Amino acid sequence: MPGSLDSLDARLLLLLSDEPRLGVLECSRRLGVARGTVQARMDRMIERGVLRGFPPELDLAEMGYGLTAFAVLEIAQGYRAPVVEQLEAIDEVCEVHATTGQGDLFVRMVATDNADLQRVIDEVVAAPGVRRTSTSIALSTPVAPRVRPLLDRLAEAE
Repeated sequence: MPGSLDSLDARLLLLLSDEPRLGVLECSRRLGVARGTVQARMDRMIERGVLRGFPPELDLAEMGYGLTAFAVLEIAQGYRAPVVEQLEAIDEVCEVHATTGQGDLFVRMVATDNADLQRVIDEVVAAPGVRRTSTSIALSTPVAPRVRPLLDRLAEAE
């Protein structure tokens, strides 16, 4: 199985995804297993880095950041670390992925409006080593970031 998670692990993760404020005892009751089993599995998944925390799901648009954009950055050889460090310092940069293909980094950023996006892009391209950038504005999000289908498949595997 992918990553050696079993059906119980997947069902526990689904339960925590749906209701992240549930305690270990309530999880054990709903899953029909001992409290110690749930705690041991959570500890193991935390230790392995599968389960990284219980943050709230936030709506950035409701927080005033209604514009999402993606940028592909081409960077000069040897400049990845300084560019990533500069990107980490920009609050509106939400994610950065090192990629193959035309660009070197794929950046997801948010802004309050077009003028604010221009300011964010200006900060991004000001990073030493950024050679070229191509930015696209997201019009909608037909499929939001998700892992549920993978967990559903794994939960049904046994």
